[in-house]
Amino acid sequence: MVDFHQNGNIATLHNLRTRSLEEMTYELETFAQTRKMSLILPCLYSELETDAMPNILSELSKVTYLHRVIIGLDRANDAQFRHAKQFFEGLNQNHIVIWNDSPRMLALNKRLEDMGLAPAEQGKGKNVWTSIGYLIGCQDSSVMAIHDCDILTYTNELLARLIYPVANPTFPYQVAKGYYARIGHEKLNGRVTRLLVSPLLIALKRVVGDRDYLDYLRSFRYPLSGEFAMRTNILPDLRIPSDWGLEIGVLSEAWRNLAPKAVCQVEIADAYDHKHQALSPEDAATGLNRMSTDICKAIFRKLAADGTIFTTNVFRTLKATYYRSALDLLDAYYSDAQMNGLSLDRHSEEASIELFAENIMRAGQTFLDNPHETPFIATWNRVHAADPEFLRDMQSAALADLNDYQ
Repeated sequence: MVDFHQNGNIATLHNLRTRSLEEMTYELETFAQTRKMSLILPCLYSELETDAMPNILSELSKVTYLHRVIIGLDRANDAQFRHAKQFFEGLNQNHIVIWNDSPRMLALNKRLEDMGLAPAEQGKGKNVWTSIGYLIGCQDSSVMAIHDCDILTYTNELLARLIYPVANPTFPYQVAKGYYARIGHEKLNGRVTRLLVSPLLIALKRVVGDRDYLDYLRSFRYPLSGEFAMRTNILPDLRIPSDWGLEIGVLSEAWRNLAPKAVCQVEIADAYDHKHQALSPEDAATGLNRMSTDICKAIFRKLAADGTIFTTNVFRTLKATYYRSALDLLDAYYSDAQMNGLSLDRHSEEASIELFAENIMRAGQTFLDNPHETPFIATWNRVHAADPEFLRDMQSAALADLNDYQ
């Protein structure tokens, strides 16, 4: 994706193929002498058994500028936790595996429930939130990066390019969002971004009018990427969504807390492939079916918080406008795929668009029926105010789990 286009809303940092990884790594090592950097890996135990994780581990073992790696481990029993500890011993950096399902961590979650501050549901959002809390408690890192654990095309250059914009002390960026071309197995991927988010933002602009927030979201080339980096001073006041609106939610928080000049997007890979979620048209609680609804709700909530008024009629108009916009974009995607020798199944793509259109109405009705719904997990500032000992106790629990399950 070699170009130098800027959208005028947020900075876009391209890979112009003019600098080596070795040179960038040397500079990151220099930054790391005064600005410690940490990496968070939200991980399901099942991902340790894939082809992706061994390669990610091998690539991370080459990284010399990281101070700490925090692995948030979900859906693991005690035997699987022991195996995970052994699996990550290959990391050269200081690292910890946080067993989110341990009796100690579950007891801490009950403590949050008693205060009314517990995450509404299990999942990636809670995993990331817990790992961020552990990092805040360490009080020794200036920069944090997060990336997924199912990246089949991972190289350590992805991490270097992701973390560089916020690690460089001469840059103004507090948040960096990764982007890349979603190409894999000679297919054009990225269905939810291509077929839902992009046409939905176009449709929202037509239906509710110009909004700076919509222009901001439209500026991101891949708003649903799971890769971002931040300066740690913004973490205590960051609200993390507990549902599948995590990526949009984090971008919305950056919009709420920071000036646009403090946010950038950075090209981190030539191509990117990972585990693909099923569409699951028969089950609204799983797969892309659930994800699309949560993403819509996240966008609607943010617009409402900024003063946009939604009604049933607005959502009906939005659905129709979205459907037409999505079909128009599909023509462009099809031409792009054909020109580049990639496959694109128009029938399945149109079926996805039809499902997403229905989910816009479902998300809209849920939004109208549940005006008091608060899917965001409490900020760590809020938790600390309610229970000043919680972060220290969570760190102690994570370390005790490591020592007990040898």
